[in-house]
Amino acid sequence: MAETGFLKSAVRSRNLMLGLALTSVFAIAALVSLIWTPYDVTVLDIASKLKSPSAEHLFGTDHFGRDTFSMVMVGAQTSIAVAFIAVGIGIGLGVPLGLAAAANRGGWLDEVIMRGNDLVFAFPSLLIAIMITAVFGPSAVNAIIAIGIFNIPVFARLSRGAALPLWTREFILSARVAGKGATRISAEHILPNITNLLIVQGTIQFSLGILAEAGLSYVGLGAQPPTPSWGRMLAESQTLISIAPHLALFPGFAILLTVLGLNLAGDGLRDLLDPRIRRTGR
Repeated sequence: MAETGFLKSAVRSRNLMLGLALTSVFAIAALVSLIWTPYDVTVLDIASKLKSPSAEHLFGTDHFGRDTFSMVMVGAQTSIAVAFIAVGIGIGLGVPLGLAAAANRGGWLDEVIMRGNDLVFAFPSLLIAIMITAVFGPSAVNAIIAIGIFNIPVFARLSRGAALPLWTREFILSARVAGKGATRISAEHILPNITNLLIVQGTIQFSLGILAEAGLSYVGLGAQPPTPSWGRMLAESQTLISIAPHLALFPGFAILLTVLGLNLAGDGLRDLLDPRIRRTGR
């Protein structure tokens, strides 16, 4: 019954439904592009360059004659994959660190982890990417590492902040009396009670990851040619904006709608999963 009620609430959530619809469009486009695109994005057709949107080329063509619609589809692969893996890195490393800090609250481990978080926060993801690419060269992998590193302290702080109040709850005290250690308590009792917060924050960081990947690709630090990327498509279009505005319009809208969809989905999930909001009738 509880699951049925949750599903009904989810369907009634306009933000969640609209967010999932927008996000699904680009997720499906990315999946479809793995096996099919209207045109091969690696084939140059100079004779067809800078064509306006038409029935033949829905989004027009770029300065190399490549189909913009196909490039937007393949670019979704890059943006979604980079953001998804980077968020996975943040959750996979940040959450255990945050739980460990909360379990050792006020101790040396807590202090080391939180001061390390402050150190990472002092360096924006773009600066971290520049440092990494200075050593290893620009690539999508290095963009993932840079964005993932920046996500670690985000999830570490969230996990620690959400876990600290739980350590004073009666069910945690009962678990300690039963002889369970801090690691087992964190895994069996703390983590399940903060999963909702992690899911909501994950959608937010996912949208920020897509923006970060676009920004890194725009300045040449992300995915490299011939791999299409929404950010690099915007960079390549800036000198042609007056004669071929569609080159910037469509990848720009792709970024806008994907980020908007994820933010709406995150807002809808927060409303559904936060019991305080449910009680106030929002």
